[in-house]
Amino acid sequence: MRIDPSTLELKEKVVFINRVAKVVKGGRNFRFSALVVVGDENGHVGVGIGKSIEIPEAIRKGIEDAKKNLVNCPIVGTTVPHQIVGEFGKGKVLIMPAAEGTGVIAGGPARAVLELAGLKDVRAKSLGSNNPRNMVNATINGLASLRTAEDIAKLRGKTVEEILG
Repeated sequence: MRIDPSTLELKEKVVFINRVAKVVKGGRNFRFSALVVVGDENGHVGVGIGKSIEIPEAIRKGIEDAKKNLVNCPIVGTTVPHQIVGEFGKGKVLIMPAAEGTGVIAGGPARAVLELAGLKDVRAKSLGSNNPRNMVNATINGLASLRTAEDIAKLRGKTVEEILG
């Protein structure tokens, strides 16, 4: 299901800016690559990458790209419904529910995604690559894979009480 970014009030956060060089006959051509996360702090979050000669232009392109790649993240209270491992490339992020008042306990790139998704109490641990792109995409993958008890009950044609026991 595609989410319409124009109906959401999105906040953006620049996670990583990288200077990349292309070697040509006359020397090196430098450009900037920006990794940007956008979210409405209410269960919608997306990630985008922009590249340009100037940093502000790269960030703008990254925001546009992120708005095209929004995912829905189920939130139960202030945390996630269950523990999950998100994977992208060699990046793995373990996302765990936490008790109320814990806050967001996560390393750099994963923290930006979890905060903009609107999660207040959650723990995350990077298990694989610490490359910011892989970590952010693995976190997004994990959040997109989460399902609530209501979703599972509807799929199985049962009530929530029957599933939870």
